This record gives sequence, structure tokens and C-alpha cells, in this order.
Amino acid sequence: MKTLFLLFLLSTVTINAIAQEQIEPPAVSAPGEADASISKGNWLVGANIASTGYNFSNDTYNLFINPKAGYFIGENIAVGSEVVLGLEAFDGGTNFRYGITPFLRYYFTQGGGPSGRIFQEALVGIAGSSLEDNEEDEPVSFIIGIRFGYAHFIARNIAIEPILGYTYTKADLGSSSSGGGGLALALGFQIYLPGRGAGGE
Repeated sequence: MKTLFLLFLLSTVTINAIAQEQIEPPAVSAPGEADASISKGNWLVGANIASTGYNFSNDTYNLFINPKAGYFIGENIAVGSEVVLGLEAFDGGTNFRYGITPFLRYYFTQGGGPSGRIFQEALVGIAGSSLEDNEEDEPVSFIIGIRFGYAHFIARNIAIEPILGYTYTKADLGSSSSGGGGLALALGFQIYLPGRGAGGE
């Protein structure tokens, strides 16, 4: 009986050790893990899956989902484009916004830790609006903005990115009317794909 109990205890410990080894997630905290994902030649594909903001000039709230793609032209530097899809709510109605904003993103080499990187992103582009019969109903709007975020790698090539940014929009490119600016908090989900020649020339 004592022998059976010892065998049972030994087999239980062995099975638990094997199971823990099998289900252990891939390590993303090893030195250089984040560096490998943001190397020259890699691709960035994803979206800001949730974005809410407040506009200071006209008391509006907005919700945006922005798919994006980029290419690393150098170590820590990516250029790309983002599609703007958003719904704006204000006193008296709603407004659907759409457009495209090229961006430039730089990842800082300090302060992010082995499994993450702090980044800064600048964007500029144009957008349309669903507003009609309104003096602000223009074919396109001018958009310029700056963002700061943190790319936290939950797997080797997958990152969750909390982002805080400021965006300024001018209703009419051809007029002298003032535009409006506001802060926005977003949550991004990005996949970093190795490209041809990634990590080298």
C-alpha cells in the first residue's frame, strides 16, 4: 500500500511538471525580444480597436476604429497609413467620419523594458464627413496629430498598445476658419511581421 502511494505521488508530480512545461506561454521578456520585432524590413499590421475622445471646441464625443499598416524603413522607425472610421456624437445629432492618414512612428530605445517599447507617432491626412446642409459640410478635412504610446509584446510578434494623442482638424482647407482639436485615448492591437531582409540590409 505504501509503495502504491509513493508511485501515485511520484506520477502526479511528474505529470504536473510536464503539463506546466507544455502550457507555459512563449517568453517575451528576454532581452532583445522587442528589438527583433521593430527591426528594419519588418511590417506592422493592426488597428486602433477602441478610441474615445473629447473635442475642446464644440463639446463632441467620438468613437473610432482605425485599421493601419506600416513598414520599418530603419531600426525603430516605421512609416505607414491608417484608415479613419469614426462616429461623432454632439448636441443635436451624429456625424460619420472617414479618411486616410499617413503616419511616421519612432520607437524609443530607452525606458520600455525588454518586452515593450515606448513610441511617438506623427500623422497628417484628410477625412470626409457625413454632415449635410451645414456650413461645415466640406469635401475634405485636414487632420494633423501627435500620439504617444507603449507597445507591450504579449507574444513574440503581437503587441497591445495603449495610446494617448492630440488631433487637430480643420474643416475647410481653403478657408481661414478655425478648426478644432481634442485629446483621444486609444487601445491598439498590432502584429509585427518579418519581411524580406528583416533585421539587415
